[in-house]
Amino acid sequence: MIALIAAASLLVAAPELPQLPPITRDPQITYVDRSGAVIGVRGGRYAPPVDLARLPAYVPAAFVAIEDRRFYSHTGVDALGIARAVVADISKGRAAQGASTITQQLARNLFLSSDRTIERKAKEIVYAIELEQTYSKQQILGLYLSRIYFGSGAYGLEAAAQRYYGKPASRLTLMEAATLAGIPKSPTNYNPAEQPQNAAQRAKLVLDAMVETGAITSAQRAQALAHPAKAQREAANEPAQYFVDWLDGRTRQIVGQPKQDLVVETTLDLPMEAAASKAARATVAARKSQGIEQAAVVALDGQGRVRAMVGGLDYTTSPFNRAVQAKRQAGSSWKPFVYLTALEQGWTPNDLVLDAPVTIDGWSPQNYENTFEGVIPLRIALAHSLNTVAARLADQVGRDNVAATARRLGIASPVNTDPAMALGTTLVSPLEMAQSYAAFSNGGQRVSAFGVERIRGANGAVVYQHRLGAPQQVIDNPPLSELNGMLRGVVAFGTGARANIPGYDLAGKTGTTSDYKDAWFAGYTGGFTAVVWTGRDDGSAMRGVTGGSAPADIWKAFMGSALKRAGAKPIPPGPPPPVVEPPPQPQTEPAPPQQTIDDLLRTPETTAPY
Repeated sequence: MIALIAAASLLVAAPELPQLPPITRDPQITYVDRSGAVIGVRGGRYAPPVDLARLPAYVPAAFVAIEDRRFYSHTGVDALGIARAVVADISKGRAAQGASTITQQLARNLFLSSDRTIERKAKEIVYAIELEQTYSKQQILGLYLSRIYFGSGAYGLEAAAQRYYGKPASRLTLMEAATLAGIPKSPTNYNPAEQPQNAAQRAKLVLDAMVETGAITSAQRAQALAHPAKAQREAANEPAQYFVDWLDGRTRQIVGQPKQDLVVETTLDLPMEAAASKAARATVAARKSQGIEQAAVVALDGQGRVRAMVGGLDYTTSPFNRAVQAKRQAGSSWKPFVYLTALEQGWTPNDLVLDAPVTIDGWSPQNYENTFEGVIPLRIALAHSLNTVAARLADQVGRDNVAATARRLGIASPVNTDPAMALGTTLVSPLEMAQSYAAFSNGGQRVSAFGVERIRGANGAVVYQHRLGAPQQVIDNPPLSELNGMLRGVVAFGTGARANIPGYDLAGKTGTTSDYKDAWFAGYTGGFTAVVWTGRDDGSAMRGVTGGSAPADIWKAFMGSALKRAGAKPIPPGPPPPVVEPPPQPQTEPAPPQQTIDDLLRTPETTAPY
């Protein structure tokens, strides 16, 4: 310590002090949900200097009391603190105490490494003195509070307040402020989420110091201790990090490399996001014995705004976004594209079809129950998700036409056209499925999923504003209303009955792939769509998990909360059907006879007319 003082004295006495380096900070991009709640920050590690005027007085006072109680009287270096440290060092025969002021800590954070050398410490003292000569105490404290590390990846006071208490620093209680002020001494030992008892004991010391410095009264201390601060084990916005990652790349495509701090106003609804994450985690945990490993949820409004996006069960351990990046077989959730193609070619929900063994180009699909229902209406075949009917139907209407329908509605991935495509062998993401199903929910208009509403600069000026394009009608009537009626049946009495929520107009489709590798539920109400996927990252099979089980459970649990926030409406009927003039009736030739049930039953197994 004595050598340090000598070294620092030499530097201060030198003809020219080391020049104070410039203070630099990389710009940050702050993402907020549709209500303004912070859901994530990307870019630079450090936020702008904290504006002390926006904080309750006890917040900065807590840090000053515990870290540097003579902060407002010293000139960067605390002579009394150094003297006390020298005495302690001599008495213990080693470096027992530090004597760094807040200004010294800031100097080290801004300009120096953490090397324990006399030269580095001497420069720290000199830089601290220069900081005091250049900036006000308020500026120094604001810079300090924006730079210190609070554990759990949180740098700066604002990030810490959001991480541990889910609120801005301006709304911290006295006990919360004291808890945060206690962390910098040891972010590991005093982390309130991981070491709550240690953090509480340290916070009590902070409150004691605040009473000693006159920052608070003994009565305020007692009141604070009577209301313990309970930190979040997990940040409230942790599930939203999948969404933020997805948007961050898009934001940089829009603005390039940011030269200033930006605020991105997003479409996400944080309470919906929390409900989706909770539903996914709870359902997967309850069905662990069935081998479910992961789940993804995507919810869109009728114009394509992403209201919720859960890319997995735990972002911290697995940031891979299954809602966007995973491409999995769609299973029977693909079948609405097949049936819509048929309806657009003139089929009707009550047309009779044959559920019986069939072979197409050497491929023979099987139904889930390994039974056959014979001759049934088209709507019942979809409600029961019969594979043989879907395979016949796709072959009849043309698999190229089915692929075109899927692309028209929003599927961007390559679509295979082999016979099995009717059963959902195409690899798609949950986001693609959600934006495709959204056309069923909004009256037949195509949507492109998006998450950025507006981007503002540091001064509040709008840098970017999302503009909705002109409506693009991709499904007309009567096919739209007919398909919606059929998909209502799936939820009312078909394979998706577990997803039904009484009192709401709901429709949807289950999806289960071969060997139980993937399970889906895609459903919607008026202007709101949600898609759920469950499976395993390595593509191995689950044990008996179908789209009508775990995915339907997740969907129902999520939608039970989301429908209230979304302001659920009935599924719109879509545009009126076109008026078509009847063609002239032939006078000389009788109309051909209609196909009968006997004709259907006589259909050879080796052909696929339906």
